[in-house]
Amino acid sequence: MLPFRTHTGVAAPLDRPNVDTDQIIPKQFLKRVERTGFGEFLFYDWRYTADGTPDPSFVLNEPRYAGASVLVAGRNFGCGSSREHAPWALLDYGFRAVVAPSYADIFMNNCMKNGIVPVVLPEREVAELARRARALEGYELTIDLERREVRDGQGFSAPFEIDEFRRHCLLEGLDDIGLTLGHESQIRDYESRRAAWREHGR
Repeated sequence: MLPFRTHTGVAAPLDRPNVDTDQIIPKQFLKRVERTGFGEFLFYDWRYTADGTPDPSFVLNEPRYAGASVLVAGRNFGCGSSREHAPWALLDYGFRAVVAPSYADIFMNNCMKNGIVPVVLPEREVAELARRARALEGYELTIDLERREVRDGQGFSAPFEIDEFRRHCLLEGLDDIGLTLGHESQIRDYESRRAAWREHGR
């Protein structure tokens, strides 16, 4: 996955509580085995009307939020089922970070395993960021993982906490496969000794 150090991008406000993974990526789109291609179906039931046309009232369909890469969300974001397709859809759409008061645990871990930084801030601070994102066109947030800080260009700055192991993985771009490959020499050594042992045992 791509390393994440500091990212600045347009912030889109989705200040709804309890957004579950079926709302993030509805179940009828879970037929792909690749991690890509899910972005077009992100928040599908909200982005599109019954006849398949974009709903102009949904935040991500507003031209001012085109290319948004930081999502400002409500509490308990990512609740419901544990489908990993939810962060895949967010990432494929272009989001590199989510800022919310709280997350479902499994969703939060899935985000970090896929290169998305789930920032936790107090509810009043998230509400203020959502207000600014609605009030100021082109409003951008910077997510600084190295300094563990969220800031904007209007004087807002707030620290956030993140598990140190997950922070290391995000900074270095290490998913589970990358972590495993970091032990490649030990794996090769084990496999060579195992092959010799199996030959010996015959």
